[in-house]
Amino acid sequence: MTSHPSVARTREELALARARLDGPVAVVMTMGALHAGHVQLVREARKRADAVIVTIFLNPLQFGPNEDLAKYPRTLDEDLRLLGEEGVDLVFAPGPDVVYQDGDPLVRVSAGHLGEVLEGASRPGHFDGVLTVVAKLLHLTSPGLAFFGQKDAQQLLLIRRTVRDLDFPVEVVAVPTVREPDGLAMSSRNTYLTPFDREVALVLSRALRAGEQAASEGASAIRRAARDVLAAEPGCRVDYLALVHPDTLDDVAEWYRGEALLAVAGRVGPTRLIDNVPLVVGAEERR
Repeated sequence: MTSHPSVARTREELALARARLDGPVAVVMTMGALHAGHVQLVREARKRADAVIVTIFLNPLQFGPNEDLAKYPRTLDEDLRLLGEEGVDLVFAPGPDVVYQDGDPLVRVSAGHLGEVLEGASRPGHFDGVLTVVAKLLHLTSPGLAFFGQKDAQQLLLIRRTVRDLDFPVEVVAVPTVREPDGLAMSSRNTYLTPFDREVALVLSRALRAGEQAASEGASAIRRAARDVLAAEPGCRVDYLALVHPDTLDDVAEWYRGEALLAVAGRVGPTRLIDNVPLVVGAEERR
């Protein structure tokens, strides 16, 4: 019989439980509604650490006024069962009044110009909210390692810069995107998709694959191949398709050769989805 992990809901409960954890400690930060992508993060964390903390906190700071905070799936009982099966040592599941003791914080972490492009252009202030809560949770959980998914590539880059620029004593570990067998990137928001919308949403991963297949031909060919796939599916309203440098998020030039990130965001029905693939411009297709 699977038992639930220890659960802390207050700062005091977290401090007491954290003090009982020995050896290297890793943290996996989530907003709940856990899926196989989160499980993979936990499993990778378990490989590197003696103890794993998972945070479940639906952070209001990273949702805009017209976004889906109110309807975001909340499945705490199921999440705890799943984490128990994975042997998670401690779950920190606070409410907003615990994380933000005085209400909306007056001082926040700024994402700077890296937070103003791609997702940041579509969701102003989003990454300030993300980085503020990540900073708070790193302080509260005091891990040596923190695991984040490659699917949220811009978020991953910004967290790495926050840790480096503000000298957090933690190693940020990236875990590759986990996909459904048909290629759809795992996301808690996939639960919003109707069966029809889910079929439409596959165009995002198909576009990325087409771009990846054109990598040897250069930047223009990558962009053109991906755009052609997206244009053939009118059910997906594309927000952006971008081929950027993975460290600066600047658009790569036609002459560029080297590592890049092909990123896409689109809306299928009422649901906004993102996906990306790292690739090497000028490299032969990987088999």
